[in-house]
Amino acid sequence: MHAVVTGATNGIGEAIARRLAGEGLSVTLVGRSDQRLRAARERIQAAVPGADLILERADLAELTQVRDLAERLLAGPRPAAVVSNAALVTPLGRMTSDGLPRVLAVNHLAPYLLLRTLAAALDQARLIVVGANPVSGARNPVDLDDLTFGHPERLGQPAELRPFFAYGRTKNMNAMFVFELARRHAGTQVTVNCVHPGIISGTGLSGEVPGLDALLAQAFRDGVLPPPRHQPGGPRAESVTGADEAPGPDVGADTPAWLATAAEVDGVTGRFFLDRKPVETAPHTTDPARCERLWEESARLTGLPA
Repeated sequence: MHAVVTGATNGIGEAIARRLAGEGLSVTLVGRSDQRLRAARERIQAAVPGADLILERADLAELTQVRDLAERLLAGPRPAAVVSNAALVTPLGRMTSDGLPRVLAVNHLAPYLLLRTLAAALDQARLIVVGANPVSGARNPVDLDDLTFGHPERLGQPAELRPFFAYGRTKNMNAMFVFELARRHAGTQVTVNCVHPGIISGTGLSGEVPGLDALLAQAFRDGVLPPPRHQPGGPRAESVTGADEAPGPDVGADTPAWLATAAEVDGVTGRFFLDRKPVETAPHTTDPARCERLWEESARLTGLPA
């Protein structure tokens, strides 16, 4: 069995790849740096001797490279599971060669383009998108009139936290995309699900925005933002202000890796999981008309037919 993991050179993605390799899967690691890919391979093989790992370099901010990656994946051993994990937080002015915000390209348009392309070509596969906290996401609906954040003032205040707000919107896009892709492949053997890995330390998610973690922690302490917490009923409720106390990437990898291989979720599609349990997300992420509109706008931005 062959699996693909994006963002596999550190944090949760590397932990997912290590977990799947430990279960005997052949795993393709996707990352944007040859050096980091080789280092991740060495770490995984040290933990899982004999791990069968394939390295694929692709900068997911560049849609041309995402298209090429999809072609290469389909030309090789067909993946039975694809975990779209890569994500980042960036300054809003940081753009791709396509003139798109990097945060939008990496977090939403890349999985949209990659998974939509693979789903259309595969007879059977489990597609998993690593999302974010559905409780926090309920407060941050996608602005379908401004997907590219051309009006940053719409993201809210304070302005210095807008990179975080934009990230939150792309994570809601992930959920909406999963629900729509699952709907379009209903009745096939291609399943699509989303997952919140939990409040996890050691991900390096905000590395491109120095000082953001401190700004968020202060905003939570001051009550400017409500601390993000797990879905009610989940076994953990750490806020990101206690990053040192939050579990590490191995814990975050548990549910995504489980969705890729577990017999008990065979055939399950169009769900959002937390701690191996399906949970509900905000109505603005499940509304069919909103999901279809996001699909159409994403098709336009990626050059795919709607």
